[in-house]
Amino acid sequence: MSEIVEAAEAGRESRLNSIVALLVAIIATLMALGNIKDGNIGQSMAQEQSSAIDAWAQYQAKSTKQNIAEGTLVQLTVQRDLAAGVTPEQRALLDRQIADFQQRVKRYETEKGDIRKQAEAHQHAYDELNVHDDQFDLSEAAFSVAIAILGVTALTQKRWLLVVGIVFAAIGLVFSAVGFLNLSLHPSALTGLFS
Repeated sequence: MSEIVEAAEAGRESRLNSIVALLVAIIATLMALGNIKDGNIGQSMAQEQSSAIDAWAQYQAKSTKQNIAEGTLVQLTVQRDLAAGVTPEQRALLDRQIADFQQRVKRYETEKGDIRKQAEAHQHAYDELNVHDDQFDLSEAAFSVAIAILGVTALTQKRWLLVVGIVFAAIGLVFSAVGFLNLSLHPSALTGLFS
């Protein structure tokens, strides 16, 4: 009779271990796919951040040029208005230079507005990518916990641990799926713990 009980117990252990092995293989595959996508997102984030920094540097350069043009405009205007005994040709030259610097100031202001929009667009794209990066990070964390719990399940043969492992795997699957589908599910409170 004890041989029958031992055989039944061995069969249950073998079946549980087979389930655990299959789940670990599936989870590891999903983690690998998510890791590839997360790596690509990280590269895109770096590119967007670099583009935003470049755009803000251009914005700053245009601001500097605008400030120089505004200062020159003020000097030329004061020079024209205070100059006594200027010939009409000299006055016309000052007027042309003043008009030129007025146009520069306007052009720099317009260009700054366009550059600011570009920089903000890059920052917005970075922020959107960061949401998906967080999703894949949470997915990987949940999958890792699931694999660890499934490992303990195989050692202890506790079926309730199998359920806990499956719950963590399901959480990982949800975050991986929303990451791949570009959905905006973002648990800010959870990611805030790790920031």
